[in-house]
Amino acid sequence: MKPVIIIPALNPDEKLIALVENLNNAGLQVVVVNDGSENRCSGVFEAIRNRLQCDVRCHPNNMGKGAALKTGIRYASVKYPDCSGYVTADADGQHAAEDIIKVADMLDKNPYSLILGARNFKGKNVPFKSKWGNRITSFVFLLSTGQRCPDTQTGLRGIPGNFTEICLSTPGDRFEYEMSQLLRCGKTGIPFINVPISTIYIEGNRSSHFSPVRDSIAIYFNILKYSFSSLVSASIDLTLFTVFIGFLFGKSSSGILAATFIARCVSGVVNFMLNKHWVFQSKSSHGVEGIRYFSLFCCQMTMSWLLVASLSHINVHITLIKILVDTTLFFVSYMIQKNHIFCRNGKDALCDEKILIKTL
Repeated sequence: MKPVIIIPALNPDEKLIALVENLNNAGLQVVVVNDGSENRCSGVFEAIRNRLQCDVRCHPNNMGKGAALKTGIRYASVKYPDCSGYVTADADGQHAAEDIIKVADMLDKNPYSLILGARNFKGKNVPFKSKWGNRITSFVFLLSTGQRCPDTQTGLRGIPGNFTEICLSTPGDRFEYEMSQLLRCGKTGIPFINVPISTIYIEGNRSSHFSPVRDSIAIYFNILKYSFSSLVSASIDLTLFTVFIGFLFGKSSSGILAATFIARCVSGVVNFMLNKHWVFQSKSSHGVEGIRYFSLFCCQMTMSWLLVASLSHINVHITLIKILVDTTLFFVSYMIQKNHIFCRNGKDALCDEKILIKTL
């Protein structure tokens, strides 16, 4: 069976009726999720349910786009168990029917890949906040997974049916859910296929329910926590390093090594505890993660010492040199910690998925 189209909708207008009708005419089954829309929109959902004979699921109150997507995926997985997967699309007119069909066809041909409808952000009609918001999230995604994704904010996605549990167990009920889903797929090595789609913004994207402040904070929260953790440990590291160089060991190569080692040991313990228990909230044993972290710690410390020592002869204050060096190592360290040190093991992840699915 072809993929099921899932459309979360909050206060839609007649454009949604036309979109669903076009998808119906293409032979695609559509599930629309009414995410607590106002009563004035009831006619739109009645037309979709009664005239177009499509499935409509309802939330009594607005629960968020992520919750609506989960409701649609859960419903489709039960009612249409033989479908090849799901194509998620927006209800505000930004996704043309032909692009949705294109993504559905690509999903049929690639049943083990995540299909992403990728927009072109270089056009003059792209709002400033959309263009730069996507650039920022694409950069965050690259740091978190090591993979490039040109359109991290696209709501047009083709999701294989065997990814159902991943979708249902991914945390988040609002706009952060889609970013979390993308990060999780990227982290697990699921291949992405980008399909070029039309870049449509109606009235400067005024119909979008995305809140630039609230939802951006939710999307970037984890890397902000990591940045704060790193700032705290870096402050400890730099303070101790400067004191040791200035009053104890001097600027010789051996002095820099001793100052780097002692300062990094103290700051490393602080950083490990913050990252484990607060940033990544890992439940694995201290021993396993401690060994991984210590290995990274030694490599990072050695690189820091070598680079600072090799650059110490230039006419720049040595503390500034260390800041520049450690800032570069910061980005490398984040990707390694995210993907290889504080990633939850399969047993923990499976347990969490079962608990989350039961509560949904």
